[in-house]
Amino acid sequence: MKRGPKKQQRWKDHYSEQARKEKYPARSVYKLKEAQKRFRFIKRGDRVLDLGCSPGSWLLYAAELTGKQGRVLGIDLKAVTCQMPPQAETLTVDVLSIDQVWFERQNLLNHFDVVLSDMAPATSGNKMLDATRSYQLCQAALNAAEMALRPGGSFICKIFQGEEFKKFAESVKSRFRQHRIFKPRSSRKESKEIFILGIGFTKK
Repeated sequence: MKRGPKKQQRWKDHYSEQARKEKYPARSVYKLKEAQKRFRFIKRGDRVLDLGCSPGSWLLYAAELTGKQGRVLGIDLKAVTCQMPPQAETLTVDVLSIDQVWFERQNLLNHFDVVLSDMAPATSGNKMLDATRSYQLCQAALNAAEMALRPGGSFICKIFQGEEFKKFAESVKSRFRQHRIFKPRSSRKESKEIFILGIGFTKK
């Protein structure tokens, strides 16, 4: 008698199948959907910057939320191949290379209402190393958010829990009027990923 699929495989199939039916490139979109349903930080007409946007699921969902009056810009080293609505576009850029000069040249300094980051390092199997690499990406995302956001803006970032997690959470807390920490139901229970949300950006 054949055994049924493993629990982890059923989880993967469920969200992958749902994403396919709803025409999203990846099931990661449901993490952003849960965050939006709970905190309502993306609004109609907003300008949104999506860091590490490939393959494009967060980009597409953010564009749905902002509507035609909004704008969503995605940045990633990998090109995004999915079809996008008119209010969304992408730039093939290394997020780690962008600085204030880049934002000024692109006329994007203090331009956005929301900055998203679902970036994650290529996992090595070493949880401490992966958490450190995740922290480095998150710090780069926060630095970019400080340059990109308008006062009062919001920032959501995925991080792997590790020794630097508390330090990063405090960094977000110091730059926003409110901060929230949550793990979506669509994340694997055994996953070390968790999301930090900052609302109400305050310029130093």
